[in-house]
Amino acid sequence: MSKKENNTAGILAGLLAGAAAGVILGMLYAPEEGKETRKKIKTKANDLKEEAKNKYGEVSEKVKDQYGNISTTFKETASNVAHTVKDGYDKYKDQIVSKTTDIVKDVETGLNDLKG
Repeated sequence: MSKKENNTAGILAGLLAGAAAGVILGMLYAPEEGKETRKKIKTKANDLKEEAKNKYGEVSEKVKDQYGNISTTFKETASNVAHTVKDGYDKYKDQIVSKTTDIVKDVETGLNDLKG
């Protein structure tokens, strides 16, 4: 996960925790019966739990998408580099073979001149 995604996840977790704490404190200080307050806290806690699951799912999907994009880009780049290297190798191999053939001919010509 990238630093930006870690920051986003941290901020999201902090916001959810702050919201939960605010709701709980608000309900505890509200002038209602304890039973009703506990019921509200439980309901709100369940709501926040569901919201956290949904946000986790969203962040998880974004991370998977980014991983897929990066993976695809890396594979394409690696393939391009491999083709470029192979093309360069083939080009220089052909040049070396051509130069070597020319040198062999020059040496043969020189030897024939020395013999003759």
